[in-house]
Amino acid sequence: MLSSPICERIGIRYPVFQGGMAWISDARLAAAVSEAGGLGIISGMRESAEALRQQIRLARSLTDKPFGVNIMLMHPLADAVAAVVAEEKVAVVTTGAGSPAKYMAQWQAAGITVIPVVASVAMAALAERAGAAAVIAEGQESGGHIGELTTMALVPQVASAVSIPVIAAGGIADGRGMAAAFMLGAVGVQMGTRFLIAEECGVHPAYKAAVLKASDVSTVTTGRRFGGNTCRCIKNQFSRSFLQKEYAPDATAESVADLGTGALRLAAVEGDAKNGCLLAGQISGMLHKEESAAEIVHSVCDEAEQLLKGAAKWVK
Repeated sequence: MLSSPICERIGIRYPVFQGGMAWISDARLAAAVSEAGGLGIISGMRESAEALRQQIRLARSLTDKPFGVNIMLMHPLADAVAAVVAEEKVAVVTTGAGSPAKYMAQWQAAGITVIPVVASVAMAALAERAGAAAVIAEGQESGGHIGELTTMALVPQVASAVSIPVIAAGGIADGRGMAAAFMLGAVGVQMGTRFLIAEECGVHPAYKAAVLKASDVSTVTTGRRFGGNTCRCIKNQFSRSFLQKEYAPDATAESVADLGTGALRLAAVEGDAKNGCLLAGQISGMLHKEESAAEIVHSVCDEAEQLLKGAAKWVK
């Protein structure tokens, strides 16, 4: 039976987190992942804090298992969303784009397990000092906002630097990735892109089709030139236009800052796969069919378990 300390800590069956993808991760997807034994996560970045409250209550009507909410701390609604998750006493909060320190007392008083997403050892150490229960070490293979380090380089360094559990994210889509994550020092994995094509994921079909059609070289990073807002997405008309403007001789950080505003919603909700931003990880080329959330969780864990059981064949 595949298990780890993080399972006992938050009351889940399998050490699998579903990434909190903005405009994509809703109550139905999160509930399906939690019902399958993993940790489903709702994106907290919605139209309003009250819209998130409704998503939390919908998830509770669909599952009695633990689920979480992801909060991007630089979002204008962060304060209001932070209050809602405390009032609703969600099981887990994952955070990105900043330090959760200002909310820790509020969340811990509500009994919430706080697990920040980090892209460096320094960020992991700050999270531990702030009182985080664990960290998600996310490599640049991930879709969406990314740092500089790869998962294979980041995870072991974070695992050596902190005493709290480490969840690996970025470039993980199957049992091979999960088994590798354990060997690097992680106690679980988070997957975003893999769940983006789950049957229960309500993202627009055109978005799913683009991910399923992708190859190993279908993604690109935008926003890298001026730093601070680097994103990985699928190559399309939007990304080509973005890069052309980003690397124009007269481009400035200010002129590039708003190029992606509204582009993710355009792709995820309206289905414009040409002019919208299709955030997806480098493992997109490994994905060839829609599956249920339960099939994804169980197949990944079953494969990892078999690989780990057979690992002794490499030791003579």
